[in-house]
Amino acid sequence: MRKGLLVGPEGEAAEIDTKKIGHQERKNLLERLVKVADEDNEKFLLKLKDRIERVGIDLPTIEVRYEHLIIEADAYVGSRALPSFINFMTNFVETILNSVHILPSRKRKITILKDVSGMIKPCRMTLLLGPPSSGKTTLLLALAGKLDPTLKVTGNVAYNGHELHEFVPQKTSVYISQHDLHIGEMTVRETLEFSARCQGIGPRYEMLAELSRREKAANIKPDPDIDIYMKILGLDVCADTMVGDEMIRGISGGQKKRVTTGEMLVGPSKALFMDEISTGLDSSTTFSIVNSLRQSVQLLKGTAVISLLQPAPETYNLFDDIILLSDGYIVYQGPREAVLHFFESMGFKCPERKGVADFLQEVTSKKDQQQYWAKKDEPYRFVPSKEFAEAYKSFHVGKELGDELATPYDKSKSHPAALSTQKYGIGTKQLLKVCAEREFLLMKRNSFVYIFKLVQLAVMALITMSVFFRTTMPRDNMDDGGMYAGALFFVVVMIMFNGMAEINLTILKLPVFFKQRDLLFYPSWAYSLPTWILKIPITFIEVALWTFLTYYVIGFDPNVSR
Repeated sequence: MRKGLLVGPEGEAAEIDTKKIGHQERKNLLERLVKVADEDNEKFLLKLKDRIERVGIDLPTIEVRYEHLIIEADAYVGSRALPSFINFMTNFVETILNSVHILPSRKRKITILKDVSGMIKPCRMTLLLGPPSSGKTTLLLALAGKLDPTLKVTGNVAYNGHELHEFVPQKTSVYISQHDLHIGEMTVRETLEFSARCQGIGPRYEMLAELSRREKAANIKPDPDIDIYMKILGLDVCADTMVGDEMIRGISGGQKKRVTTGEMLVGPSKALFMDEISTGLDSSTTFSIVNSLRQSVQLLKGTAVISLLQPAPETYNLFDDIILLSDGYIVYQGPREAVLHFFESMGFKCPERKGVADFLQEVTSKKDQQQYWAKKDEPYRFVPSKEFAEAYKSFHVGKELGDELATPYDKSKSHPAALSTQKYGIGTKQLLKVCAEREFLLMKRNSFVYIFKLVQLAVMALITMSVFFRTTMPRDNMDDGGMYAGALFFVVVMIMFNGMAEINLTILKLPVFFKQRDLLFYPSWAYSLPTWILKIPITFIEVALWTFLTYYVIGFDPNVSR
């Protein structure tokens, strides 16, 4: 399980331990397997698939169903919704008065999703389309099990027939936001390695062990490059470039979006829910990312729903299924090839030179709908989203979907490794170790801050020395005790305020912490404990510096034991 044959550049083979493989050897291996990512990625995945299928191993698949999903929110409108201090206090008092029925609630009930039902099938790429405020993000969060607890939810979401409370949805699926939240001081490689170590390898090790056993029994010799790659259990195509932020120059926006996607793909999750991943990207980069995801989903039997705002025609054609949302209704869900036939049956036709994705988002809009009216012998009338949704149920695609939803999923067909029941991917000690190693790395990257703090403290200590220099402070007279108490109080204040410089560093890391905590990378204590413990030696150094410079000059007791 740990040994492999590594083929050298001249064809010579050597047995190596995969845990001890060097960086250059990994790089050479990946260059042989995936030299040009866009061209060789599919060939590489096909080799992986063929090796697994040759011995009859079934990869786990996930079918996601949602039925009669209604999501409502109570929200303030107008200026009351602004997050100001006065509004917070007013809302807080009003909530208390509402609970005892003294004042009526001024919140307005908003229905985000209106009785939507559907099915996400494995091995198929699903595109989620809809105008802004149509409920796309809410639907993705509901499918991923990450809805805000303050929302009122009715209906059911199930993976392979199991409801969300029967397993851990955050470890089975993953929601990828449109925001690229990363620590700028870490390289791409370090970011992906941290994600992989926190999420663990899930059932992949057991699958590899069973694969090796069956190959040995059938006397099958695998491709040595594929074999050693699978034993490394992690992609290593990332560069040693800083991710970067507003203060540090790093990778580009397109590369950062790939890191955001790769951060989730290195984990064992099988279902991907991706929200507006094309934000800030050109059409070529979006096509490349979606094409790579399509190859992975179709060949390795994944499940994916991707929300895009305005995909180019070539990107749109990569998808198998379409979900069109408008005003909280599902207007259409089904094969990409049939979506235009549905709207033609409703009297709307997409012009030949018009992008289908743009047409789908405009045909439900009151402002843009009329230009697509095709029944010239009938006067145009606005067709609202609710009417489209009702008509879809009688369309042949809608009827087929209804019949499939009416048939319960056979839970016995669910692969044992498909759904995760463990909250965290690795053990407690490993989580502490991984978080401590990252924190120590960030402290080294931000070493200038700690050096600057020591220099600043030394300057203040020298100034303090100048106050007491060549003065006599008798220790036998209690009247002078106030000066000693003042000097002790001053050092406590100085040490405390000298640590204020790190508050900004902590605040900058908070968005990344919230994201990784919600994705169950680690619990809060595993992040905060190493952060606190590793700073204790620095505090001792600061106190020692101040003490050695000022203790005897101020005139404290020269006895070392004191």
